[in-house]
Amino acid sequence: MRVLVAGGTGFIGRPLCDALRAEGHTVLVVSRDRSHAGQRAISWDAVPAAVNDVDAIVNLAGESLAAHRWSGAQKMRIIESRVATTRAMVDAVGAAQSRPGVLVNASAVGFYGPRGDETLDETAGPGTGFLSKVCQAWEGEAMRAEALGLRVARLRFRIVLAADGGALARMLPPFRAFVGGPLGNGRQWMSWIHRDDVTGLVLDTLAKDGYRGAVNVTAPQPVTNRDFSKALGAALARPAVMRAPASVLRLALGEMADMLLTGQRVVPAAAQRLGYRFRYPQLTAALRASARR
Repeated sequence: MRVLVAGGTGFIGRPLCDALRAEGHTVLVVSRDRSHAGQRAISWDAVPAAVNDVDAIVNLAGESLAAHRWSGAQKMRIIESRVATTRAMVDAVGAAQSRPGVLVNASAVGFYGPRGDETLDETAGPGTGFLSKVCQAWEGEAMRAEALGLRVARLRFRIVLAADGGALARMLPPFRAFVGGPLGNGRQWMSWIHRDDVTGLVLDTLAKDGYRGAVNVTAPQPVTNRDFSKALGAALARPAVMRAPASVLRLALGEMADMLLTGQRVVPAAAQRLGYRFRYPQLTAALRASARR
């Protein structure tokens, strides 16, 4: 299979491209940072021509949510980096003479908005708030590809665990320095997944026609922030009692703090129905594997 991967030099994209190549697929990376993408890298300007010669597209492009404080300008960058790039990708497919068969497009469980203790599978409707609006617009652009004859899977991510990037990389230093602990009251739900399972689920999605529409890319057992902190402390042989008050987080991070202080109790019903076998279904094993690397 020939696979075009947008965002293939990122935290999720790099190991995904390695896994695709290991399975014998040809990978063409789209990246603004082509210096790290290898020889098979193209710019976004080359996408319209490239989509004529691929079997599948994986679109992971998007500005990091935690890169900067959420000013008005940063919010626009977050939106445009997702919505505009997905629109450009689908437009390129629409103009192509030979179209790929599948679009695997990133999204996030932020689609559901803050939902308290409610258990959420892929049938749950959208929520409210900035992240939900971003995800709804993002997915809306991806869904346009269905009218072009593509199978479209919208992968809703949350916290992806690996020590070399993402949220866990930011958590490890304070926990190792004995100052880690719950955020706010610690009762907010955290949906999580090990990065190896992200790679596995994307490969499964490319291979199986049953993956269509929304797909929650989370492990089967979400936990509260308090339990997550306790498990991370145990994995590092550190206490996890230094609570970060909500007021301090809001002062330091502004609106971005909502992402940390609210959550979603998300379950991967679609992946389980289609028989995906999680390599790390348990948080303790996932954290130990990540912390060792």
